[in-house]
Amino acid sequence: MNFDQQFDRRSTESVKWNYFPEDVLPLWVADMDFQCPPEVLAALHQRVEHGIFGYGFPPADLAEIVAARLQRRHGWRPDVEQISYVPGVVSGVNLALRAVCQPGDAVIVNTPAYPPFFSAPESANLLCVCNPLVQNADGSYALDFERFEDQIQQEKVNAFILCNPQNPTGRVFTREELLHMAEICLRHKVTIISDEIHCDIIFDQNQHIPIASLAPEIAADTITFIAPSKTFNLAGLYASVAIIQNAELAESFNRVKRGIISGPSLLALTAARAAYKDGDAWLEELLVYLKGNRDWLAEVLPEKLPGVRCCKPEGTFLAWLDWREVGLEGNPQQFLLKEARVGLNDGLEYGSDGVGFVRLNFGTQRAILSEAVERMSAALRRVTR
Repeated sequence: MNFDQQFDRRSTESVKWNYFPEDVLPLWVADMDFQCPPEVLAALHQRVEHGIFGYGFPPADLAEIVAARLQRRHGWRPDVEQISYVPGVVSGVNLALRAVCQPGDAVIVNTPAYPPFFSAPESANLLCVCNPLVQNADGSYALDFERFEDQIQQEKVNAFILCNPQNPTGRVFTREELLHMAEICLRHKVTIISDEIHCDIIFDQNQHIPIASLAPEIAADTITFIAPSKTFNLAGLYASVAIIQNAELAESFNRVKRGIISGPSLLALTAARAAYKDGDAWLEELLVYLKGNRDWLAEVLPEKLPGVRCCKPEGTFLAWLDWREVGLEGNPQQFLLKEARVGLNDGLEYGSDGVGFVRLNFGTQRAILSEAVERMSAALRRVTR
């Protein structure tokens, strides 16, 4: 694959490329600028050429493909009967909260957090309890387990929305960290709703460990969501996977789901099957390219954006940039949009812990990333010289 090849996305109804004015370089929403694997394109062409799109079942072998892939990549083999499908992880999380909580219950979330993790409890009339991750001296993040458990006890928490790899910080939690989280949740009868959508975007020696894979008793109280959307750049097709290994929990989830939300479309499932079955060679090339972008960004930041801190993400294609020591007045996202014409995510979207931060998507061509850094650098020089 030639990941340096650029494509015109403004003519394709792209949210990423059409949200901001045309002179703005968009490095915000978690949507890469790369064509998906050729195997996915071939499968979609073949299905479209058939020309009939009536009601359909998921591909008969898709659950087996998903289970075998999870075993191969992450050492976890759920039964095929424990695998089902939803259009998106966000909709899945919303359903899961309604399946395990009653109005007035509390849900705990590590912050800074993906914005829908705040709105999902609110829409279900649940209390959202923010558990701040602790930022270390090097900029990396970790859990304060004592505070995590205290908040669960004090707020009578019923569910924990885990995001691993963590969005926006890029942390990939270790086995020991996941075990500690799970032990606390088991002790206090807290159901784990685990968003593992970035599980295939892992760098260096880090390893993604599905929290449900740690022990049968943890699996029995966990709802896991994965998707081909981030891995293979298929977000607009809307197909995600729910894995629930407790039959009672699965029935509760399916009961809430019935009549409210349908499964993914035929074409979305066609793409998911092709990606999971035949897309790993493409993925390995992608990971090399993304790691190159991540490492290049870390190398040039001290020179180009002095004062901006960024701990290399262990996973995801998202960089969490700390502008608090730069000395800007006001919001860095608004400054960069106005003065550099670069569109990033405002850290405030991720909770109060995100004030002074922006999230940058480096899942793009190096030339675009480089131009964005140059624009930001020039804007910063203008206000600090």
